[in-house]
Amino acid sequence: MKEKLLKKFAELFGNADGVGFYFSPGRVNLIGEHTDYNGGHVFPCALTIGTYGIARKRTDRKIHFYSMNLDRFGVVEASLDELINKDAYGWANYPLGVAWAFQEKGHTLDTGFDMVIWGNIPNGSGLSSSASLEVLTGVILSSLYHITDLSMVDIALIGQYSENHFNGCNCGIMDQFAVAMGKKDNAIFLDTSTLHYEYAPVKLKDARIVIVNSKVKHSLVDSAYNDRRQECTDALAALKTVADIKTLGDLTVEEFEKYKHVLTDPILEKRARHAVAENQRTIEAVAALKADNIARFGELMNQSHVSLRDDYEVSCEEIDILVDLAWKIPGVIGSRITGGGFGGCTVSIVENDAVDDFIRSIGASYKEKVGHEAEFYTVDIGEGAGELK
Repeated sequence: MKEKLLKKFAELFGNADGVGFYFSPGRVNLIGEHTDYNGGHVFPCALTIGTYGIARKRTDRKIHFYSMNLDRFGVVEASLDELINKDAYGWANYPLGVAWAFQEKGHTLDTGFDMVIWGNIPNGSGLSSSASLEVLTGVILSSLYHITDLSMVDIALIGQYSENHFNGCNCGIMDQFAVAMGKKDNAIFLDTSTLHYEYAPVKLKDARIVIVNSKVKHSLVDSAYNDRRQECTDALAALKTVADIKTLGDLTVEEFEKYKHVLTDPILEKRARHAVAENQRTIEAVAALKADNIARFGELMNQSHVSLRDDYEVSCEEIDILVDLAWKIPGVIGSRITGGGFGGCTVSIVENDAVDDFIRSIGASYKEKVGHEAEFYTVDIGEGAGELK
């Protein structure tokens, strides 16, 4: 991969002398969906697929971005003197937003830079191609400009800040955190209200994580993602009138049942019920994993999907078909939608002996029901973002 990037960089910018080589993973969330902006817990892990990049400082104020996946955009040119979101920039608004956020946070970029990327995360799949690119850019800028006072958590927060304020998606911290802080063979049990985290080994013994891409693309900015966040904000405001809480994640399921009478809008009640219950499910799921109770972990994954489908309403017909098919296959321990929703992927834990049947059976049935094929990835848990030597 490095040779391809070097060749393209030299082709575009004259030579590839003095470039740095970097990688940033995608992520999948095993459980804990739409809890990260509600002060709850999440349980994501970094993947071994992701975004590769090479970059080099310039001597002028220009910034150049080129994606080997989206070569129809050509070289996207911007300037340090005009860091603004433009439709014409397309995908490059994500790395440009990080450059903007670095400046906003007081980290001066004295010259521009050239950057070429290639990734193997399917766009719009819900495996965080945008967060991968944001964290990649943060790592690149820290390296190129010798910014040494930023931790990987800081870089994750800058990525979230840029997505919220430059690209207009009110995402929580989970995606960028998982990408930045990933650890091989471990998922991250993160309390999003405090950013306290611990690594939990994912020991599945005789099972694998299988991701299925519905091939229904989502765009969180254009979807109801921001609506869901507002609905949770409204629900929290009402619950605060009767409960001493700062976030929905502060409530147990029992406390929610006690106080839910203040939510006179049934939509707000459903949204808050999911946020509260999903947080408690995530806490229980991590305890089950630590206790080697993979069956219970799978049951909680299944419950998570039902909640996301019925209470949070972020699933879609194609995703529900994938999950329903998975639940019927012997050897499937658990299956659910993963990511922001409205398309994207499912994540399943499948016994090794059942993986081939899982892919064959779901592949055929899904195409018959939906009219197009799904894509399957049997994935490994990898490291977080960094420079590759």
